Amino acid sequence: MAAHWAYKEAGAKGYAGVSANTAYDGKIAVLRQLLAWERDMSSSSGALFDDRIYVLTPNAAVVELPHGATPIDFAYAVHTTVGHRCRGAHVDGVMVPLTTPLKNGQTVDVVTAKEGGPSRDWLNPNNSYLASSRSRNKVRAWFNALASAENVAKGRELVEKTLQREGKTATKLEDLAHQLGFESALQLFEVVGKDEFSLRTIEAQLRPPEPEPEFNERMLAKAGQDKAASKSPRGGVLVVGVDSLLTQMARCCRPAPPDAIGGFVTKGRGVSIHRANCADFLHLNHTHVDRIIEVAWGGQPLGEVSLYPVDVRIDALDRSGLLRDISDVFAREKMNVIGVNTHSPKGLAQMTFTVQISDAKRLNKVLSLLAEIAGVRTAKRH
Repeated sequence: MAAHWAYKEAGAKGYAGVSANTAYDGKIAVLRQLLAWERDMSSSSGALFDDRIYVLTPNAAVVELPHGATPIDFAYAVHTTVGHRCRGAHVDGVMVPLTTPLKNGQTVDVVTAKEGGPSRDWLNPNNSYLASSRSRNKVRAWFNALASAENVAKGRELVEKTLQREGKTATKLEDLAHQLGFESALQLFEVVGKDEFSLRTIEAQLRPPEPEPEFNERMLAKAGQDKAASKSPRGGVLVVGVDSLLTQMARCCRPAPPDAIGGFVTKGRGVSIHRANCADFLHLNHTHVDRIIEVAWGGQPLGEVSLYPVDVRIDALDRSGLLRDISDVFAREKMNVIGVNTHSPKGLAQMTFTVQISDAKRLNKVLSLLAEIAGVRTAKRH
């Protein structure tokens, strides 16, 4: 190895007038130290170097790597940014593929791009780009950060459009986030970008306070005193302990019997009924717990059936006749469609149907039939 360095790297005259001895003395010293460690430890620990290798940077710095490590592992061991921008490598002066396993004592020189990031192919174990778990974690962290940034950008755009629509462009985004229970505007943008927080909640926060409703806590308490005399309403929702109280179904989750439900006392619009697992309702339960009220489904009068609108989300490969095939399923199952919203980016159809049902359990059969349509990837209640 020393002869190789002397002949191939420095030569008889050295680099640009620098003597051969000066050019590789540092590497020789490092190599001697490694050999000394191996001799000292081999009698007691046996396979000291079986699972580790030691390679050199062009400046003769030693880099410890797991056995089977590649030039990309070496790049990440030098610096995270070097790993992200690694595009090639010279091993002992020869360009090699990035999947090449390194060996003890080799000198590795990484070729980097001025900008950019890792490839997803690096995470595929079948491609043999990475042997170090530390390197894999750094690649995953890069893609997680990229996804987070994309969600933040998407969420920011949606929130700003909501502010424009509501005429509240002067609203400070940080203040809005705090009012909604988030630590920062970035946190709000991210959950909105991931579709985990409804824009309707933001709209409600932006709108000015409405006049206090005719009913209030005192009226609720008074009504509670008459609970024994209260009768179940003819249909719809019963607010536990209160008779004939105005209720409305929340559009964010569109509950229908026999969904588990909860009520939220609004300002001026009665009690808003949500599904118990609705993301908006869970947030309200955290921020306005004093306005959460117990509710239950009321009985139906004989011979009458109440219909409830629910949203069905369908993701499918876009094709001719897709809308017709989906509509046929709703028609065969005698399910009235009262609204359709479709979007087809890059050949993928994203469709939301608003249908009327009397029982949410019946919807499961329809979802199964929709999932069997050619090209449909998912069909679920939204």
